[in-house]
Amino acid sequence: MFGCECWCWNGVVDHLDVCLSDPKPFSLPSTLPNWPPGKGFSTGTISLGEIEVSRITKFKKVWRCSQGAIFYRPQAIPHGFFCLGHYCQPGDHPLRGYVLVARDASEVARVDNSVSESPALKRPVNYSLIWSSGLHGVDSGFIWLPNAPEGYRAMGFLVTDKPDEPAPDDIRCVRADLTERCETSDLIVSIESKSQPFHVWETRPYERGMYQNGVSVGTFFCCTSLKKHLEISCLKNLSVSLEGMPNLNQVQALIEHYGPTVFFHPDEAYFPSSVPWFFKNGAVLYKNGNTKGEPIDSRGSNLPCGGENDGEYWIDLPSNENARETLKSGNIETARLYVHVKPALGGTFTDIVMWVFCPFNGPAALKVKFLNIKLKKIGEHVSDWEHFTLRICNFSGELWKVYFSEHSGGKWVDASDLEFIHGNKPIVYSSKHGHASFPHPGSYIQGSVAGIGVKNDVARSKFFIDSSIEYEIIAAEYLGDGVVSEPAWLQYMREWGPTVVYNSRSEIEKLIDILPPIVQFSLEDLLALFPTELYGEEGPTGPKEKNNWFGDERC
Repeated sequence: MFGCECWCWNGVVDHLDVCLSDPKPFSLPSTLPNWPPGKGFSTGTISLGEIEVSRITKFKKVWRCSQGAIFYRPQAIPHGFFCLGHYCQPGDHPLRGYVLVARDASEVARVDNSVSESPALKRPVNYSLIWSSGLHGVDSGFIWLPNAPEGYRAMGFLVTDKPDEPAPDDIRCVRADLTERCETSDLIVSIESKSQPFHVWETRPYERGMYQNGVSVGTFFCCTSLKKHLEISCLKNLSVSLEGMPNLNQVQALIEHYGPTVFFHPDEAYFPSSVPWFFKNGAVLYKNGNTKGEPIDSRGSNLPCGGENDGEYWIDLPSNENARETLKSGNIETARLYVHVKPALGGTFTDIVMWVFCPFNGPAALKVKFLNIKLKKIGEHVSDWEHFTLRICNFSGELWKVYFSEHSGGKWVDASDLEFIHGNKPIVYSSKHGHASFPHPGSYIQGSVAGIGVKNDVARSKFFIDSSIEYEIIAAEYLGDGVVSEPAWLQYMREWGPTVVYNSRSEIEKLIDILPPIVQFSLEDLLALFPTELYGEEGPTGPKEKNNWFGDERC
């Protein structure tokens, strides 16, 4: 797989320009296609049961605080829908956000013009002023919390540039049984004034995963103390049909439009392969108590299925040295991305999780102060499952962000900070030997303490996989039984490699001997600072045993 040109579309704004102007809206490099027909995906509105919601991305600036955060109110709200709260973001980022607006679906369906005693949406009783800038002029800002009627919850705050209390008709509160608990996530701005402290966070549902119903409204939370008591909630999707989710044809169209190109390091020695190639070329299954392994069918049909990881079985490389080395090297020509499609944030987003399988994970490299040290054995293990996740907005079909899995954790990266290749297809960089994923080339240090950490090198090369072509959908539970046939090997819940215990002390003692006098560490100091995964490795488990199969990504 050779010859691939890329370019960077990252929405970077000159810092001087940020000081002089407001953020410009971000858009993907290419226009979106017309998605295949379906039910509710990419129609602009989604039914949550008793309420319908629409996503607003057009805003009117209300106030910019001196620390750079900008507060907006939604614009161009469709007829019959109501505001649930205002939006806030840092001023040095591209304008990239949304808030949901809602309407009472039962009122739309009611033909006798009667009024329910407990409608889904109600006006607030009044407002409480949570914080003000203390100024009464051009740069004034006032933040208001709607006081919801009994049995209702506020979804967000309102911001004004005048001290007058907003009108009750400016916003709607939502009946409590249609809401879920929310929590704060990223801090947007913090003002540590003794007289007027002020903190603003993004919000998200407290419980997240493919079977959770919480829907992010896109509003912010603010308070005057770091001891947070959230007076607002998120929405709950009570529609069992998840009508906003894409059908199978739409999923395939999304992958073919957004599927990233995965670049491997120019000096990579342990490439990915397909799972059938790994099995056909000598991988063996061991059972506890048996010294001889059993060959594995190319489909994995003779693997024990279901149950739990009880340590009774594991997969290993063949005993023949030449066959072992062949498997370790992988086979990129057969490699593909194994795709799990699932609902996110109550079915208002779709997560397309792309799994990469590598038959072998190579030794780690360390950065110790200014030294780069290649380890001989520490970090090695048989089989390596890594992944990244595309989060798609179900209101529009737009790529919203990408999750990059980095060994034991990872991070979400907004679409405005991605590199793209061939239209709207992002680039994913796979780290040398360890196969963790990153959004940009360079060296990343994991677990860095006192100048010591695991070094992850990523770069573009002639070795790559185009996931928009080389993919296989292995699971999409929400589509129903029989729509996607899960491979037999996916039901194998045990370890894909033997448990390895490294002689860390021996290798670290050799490492200390080569360190120059200017870098003084005792053996115990170094052992204490290294990430714990370098001391030993239980055989890695397959995708279905990972927390993110059912839950949200770990950040």
